[in-house]
Amino acid sequence: MGYLQKILADGETVVFTTRRHWLALLPTILLDVGLAIVIIALAVAGSIFIIPGWSFLALILLIIPIVHFVVRFISWRGEQCIITNRRAIDIKGIFNKYVADSSLEKVNDVVLQQSFLGRLLDYGDLRIITGSDIGAETYRRIAHPVRFKIALMNQKSRVTLRGEDVPALLARLDELRKAGTITDEEFEREKKELLERL
Repeated sequence: MGYLQKILADGETVVFTTRRHWLALLPTILLDVGLAIVIIALAVAGSIFIIPGWSFLALILLIIPIVHFVVRFISWRGEQCIITNRRAIDIKGIFNKYVADSSLEKVNDVVLQQSFLGRLLDYGDLRIITGSDIGAETYRRIAHPVRFKIALMNQKSRVTLRGEDVPALLARLDELRKAGTITDEEFEREKKELLERL
């Protein structure tokens, strides 16, 4: 059982999952590749100038950028931004976990910010503004931010609907059908959607 499954409440299901965009790893990639090139160049120079043991030492040093990249990559993979049928969850950390969640019932606004490059590469910043003491939860440079926002808003509308009096909504639908405002087929379709959202 994964960590996410351990923190889900009874009846809670995952609707959408994403993480920070791969561009978040770009500085690490550039740094580690640059360091590896320097180390390899030093190893080649050491073998040309016949410095005893230098090539072997340089190859051992090559482990540093490799290990650094692997640790950062695992950390990046461990970060998740999740929408469930009840809340938005932000999980960070490999061994030590940081979990922040916002109940969908308390979400007041969702602010999406994407640069031109972000729109091209499908990443952006999303800020969830809630009525809680914290006030806002920010998801920076997440992949697929538009899909994340749509999933959040769809689930929020379902949570809001659950809080309403469904029998009263069905009664209003029936009145519209009797008045001829909607057809029998439309009534049955809307009724079915209301009952599925419970």
